Amino acid sequence: MQLFEVFASRGFPRHSEFMSVRLKFWGVRGSIPSAPLPHQWTRDFEELMRGFFRAGFHRSEQISDYLKTLPVPVVGGYGTSTTCVEFKAGSQSILLDGGSGIRQFSDTEMTGPAAHGKAEYHIFMTHFHWDHLIGLPFFAPHFIKGNIINYYAVQPELEEMIRGKFRKPYFPVPFDALSADIRFHQLEPRKALKVGEISLTPYRLDHPDPCWGYRVEAGSKAYSHCVDTEGTRSTAEELGPDLPLYRDADLMYFDAQYTLPELADKANWGHSASQIGLDIAFRENIKRVLFAHHDPGATTSQIQQLERQTQAYCDWRKKVAADHGLRLPSVDWAFAYEGLEIEL
Repeated sequence: MQLFEVFASRGFPRHSEFMSVRLKFWGVRGSIPSAPLPHQWTRDFEELMRGFFRAGFHRSEQISDYLKTLPVPVVGGYGTSTTCVEFKAGSQSILLDGGSGIRQFSDTEMTGPAAHGKAEYHIFMTHFHWDHLIGLPFFAPHFIKGNIINYYAVQPELEEMIRGKFRKPYFPVPFDALSADIRFHQLEPRKALKVGEISLTPYRLDHPDPCWGYRVEAGSKAYSHCVDTEGTRSTAEELGPDLPLYRDADLMYFDAQYTLPELADKANWGHSASQIGLDIAFRENIKRVLFAHHDPGATTSQIQQLERQTQAYCDWRKKVAADHGLRLPSVDWAFAYEGLEIEL
């Protein structure tokens, strides 16, 4: 009997429950890669300089100390790249979506086994809008013999969609010229698939084109990948067979591209607001929420305004619950930024 089985027989957690589970968010924008205009960066920089002096700092050697007091997005913004999330459990990792953020992940991989054709990747696609696959032609392991790249999706047109991105006039290198071993796997809706110690189950999201979120589990931890979704099915009964995507998740990554009033004008666009995500989190006992898929036109200050609106809504919900003798479960939430790393 292995040591961890001995521990398990005595009531200790099993080996998989000790597993380190980490996520890194390589891209969190929605619709199209987008960066603030130069004059916007200038205004933000001016505000940082004013804040430096307001905080009582005066010397250049104090700059680092001042910056450490500020949240990362206040200094560097929320990022410019579109959706790509890395989920890693132990030594096994998978990628969710291939937006422009995957290029940055690719750059880090080219310092390791992938550069020598000794790496294998698992890329799970939610759907095939441009912002979720625009980075795939720039994923360098495609071009190196010996690497294995597995693509997964519920949609039967998976191979056709990926092949189509490596075709002139969209991209100069045709798919058949790629040196890596590229494999395609069609998933069954709501049926779990194992990749090493990681289990993934696709569930339908509320989006005008077929789009599938993923519940990703490893050890005792569960992550819910929920972009793009409008959240139009707002009750457990309406969600039906897709309810397990949300229930008791440790972390939910939720589409919050719009303000709540904007949803009325952008119905059926396939995106949601943070207040919808909070309602789901309160009801389904979700511990933490990251709001993402930020609008390409949203500036740092506008996303910060969304944060204030979210806090106001959260406070209001708690007050209403208290007025009725109820208590909402605790939910930690934040707005995701590019490069953010979280351990579950």
